[in-house]
Amino acid sequence: MPDFDWGFTLLLVSSGVMIGLMYSLIALGFVLVYKATDAINFAQGEFVMFAAIMAAASMDAGIPFWLAALLALTGMIAFCFGLERIVLRRLLGRPIIAVIMATIGLASLIRGFATLVFGAGVRAITLPIGDDPLYLGPIMLPPVQLVGACVSLVFLAGFTWFFLRTRMGVAMRAVADNQTVSMGMGINVQRYFALAWALTGVVSALGGIIWGAMLGVDNQLPLVGLKVFPVVIMGGLDSIIGAVVGGLIVGVVEALAAGYLDPLVGGGTKDFAPYVLMILMLVVRPYGLFGTRRIDRI
Repeated sequence: MPDFDWGFTLLLVSSGVMIGLMYSLIALGFVLVYKATDAINFAQGEFVMFAAIMAAASMDAGIPFWLAALLALTGMIAFCFGLERIVLRRLLGRPIIAVIMATIGLASLIRGFATLVFGAGVRAITLPIGDDPLYLGPIMLPPVQLVGACVSLVFLAGFTWFFLRTRMGVAMRAVADNQTVSMGMGINVQRYFALAWALTGVVSALGGIIWGAMLGVDNQLPLVGLKVFPVVIMGGLDSIIGAVVGGLIVGVVEALAAGYLDPLVGGGTKDFAPYVLMILMLVVRPYGLFGTRRIDRI
């Protein structure tokens, strides 16, 4: 077991904070869908993988990074619009379980389709930022993680402003609260339903490019979506602030477990530590740290 010292701990915490912010960006996809539809998108990890594959395949074809990123972004927006129009719009007014089961089936379809068309090999996404890490005393900041953390912060702040300060954001929250009442108040539920999925496509494209650059792109990338699930449970399914705080907690816990517990037990603790936190949160505070507490009276 490594000797405990502040420099090593600070290095682990800084790495955990950056990874946590990158988790938060993907967790935002869960939050966006839940805020607008009151359902959980279990295909979020597959969305991330699909966006990363589009970017990587474009770069393999000789397309510059920025154009490949734009193609992935527009492709995911178009995909999510089409998905909402063809499949999910027909589920409006149906029980929430119908939407959840549709996303579970969609996850399998996306993973199988991506493997069939693009193969199971690992593809690379190279960001035009160099490979030399930035050193701040004992802290080492890898360029990919630093860019990912900065992008996550910008978009998390932007979405927070959108939901709290704009009419469209307020309307989306109203739709999530009660679709029937929203229709009665003159809100076009279908429009905001589509907008929520389109914003999820944006988040998925950004997350796919960042995580694809850090881990490589293959059919195992959707596992990132499963690792993000404890983040949204801890923070609260309907809270953007909760996604940020939950991501930071999970990222730091993972880093500390990898640094101090993995050498002691031979590895693996960082993989299940977030799920231990998730179970404890469900027992103590099932709606999360910042989630809305709902009381059903009977």
